[in-house]
Amino acid sequence: MIEGVSLAIFAGLMLGLYALPEKFTKDFKYENTWSLFFLLTMFVVPIIASLTLINGFGEIFGNMPMDIWVKMGLTSFLWGIGVMMWSKAINHIGLSLGFSIFIGTIILVGSLLPFIEDGLPPTNVLTFILIGIFIVLVGVILNGRAGILREKDEAGTSDKKGSMVTGIMIAVVGGLLATGFSYANAAGRPYLHEASIAQGNADWITAVAVMFPIFLSGGIVMTAYFLWQLSKNNAWGNFKTPAFGKNVVLILVMAVFHYAASALFAYAAFKLGSSGNTVGYAIFNTSSVATAIVSGLITKEWINASSKAKSFLYAGLALMITGIVVVAYSNGIN
Repeated sequence: MIEGVSLAIFAGLMLGLYALPEKFTKDFKYENTWSLFFLLTMFVVPIIASLTLINGFGEIFGNMPMDIWVKMGLTSFLWGIGVMMWSKAINHIGLSLGFSIFIGTIILVGSLLPFIEDGLPPTNVLTFILIGIFIVLVGVILNGRAGILREKDEAGTSDKKGSMVTGIMIAVVGGLLATGFSYANAAGRPYLHEASIAQGNADWITAVAVMFPIFLSGGIVMTAYFLWQLSKNNAWGNFKTPAFGKNVVLILVMAVFHYAASALFAYAAFKLGSSGNTVGYAIFNTSSVATAIVSGLITKEWINASSKAKSFLYAGLALMITGIVVVAYSNGIN
């Protein structure tokens, strides 16, 4: 159990930190950075990793039952749509509230969704899982409140960018669709683990195999959306910059970290046993949010926030960590 929990936390740390190199890119617009990022992390990195690391790649995926292909492909495609919708929700309700609602929905629904494939755990285990998730959600809500106060402190106004109701609905629906990642992992891992081991691969290679169909299916939506944004906002010309080489390296680092974090989560879920998909997913996402918060504090993103905003932030962070402990404890109950 300790190994699985540690791996899930570490995966969350990687996910929470993967976007930091973006701060050091030059001359790129938002669309340039993220279109290149999704192209690399959804296609280039997974394809190279899968072909290089998986023994019997052709046999494993060539013999995968069609129903598993459909389950993984469809839910991963929905995951891609969900991520795209989250970026749109930010235009209406701001980054902090949009992020909190989106991640809150993912943690709540995505942690419970694997039960469809795995079945319900014993009542005492389920009780602690639900208590832990509830504590985490309260922490996410407080974090969202802190972000709203911070935005008001920095902008000096409470004017909204768009319709609040519309933004909340987009964030919730996007979060629901993004949980497709959790379901795809639960649906595909049993077959891919057995097939991977049969080809002489180590246990952890299963995580690489699981990410292959998930990332390729989800990447279709994400990459297409940002390529469209490049044209819409006339950003193609920004690729012509002396900093292009440096930017590519920084974005490649982001892509590798993002992919590795997701694959490590899949391996952590396997190590956590029968309830691993649920427990691991909750720990993984909560750790990523907590890491993003701490990194924001370190990089002085909250330097102009009021003491009230910071109090909500610290309280939310404390509750999220407490929730992780409770969820992790549930995995050790017999």
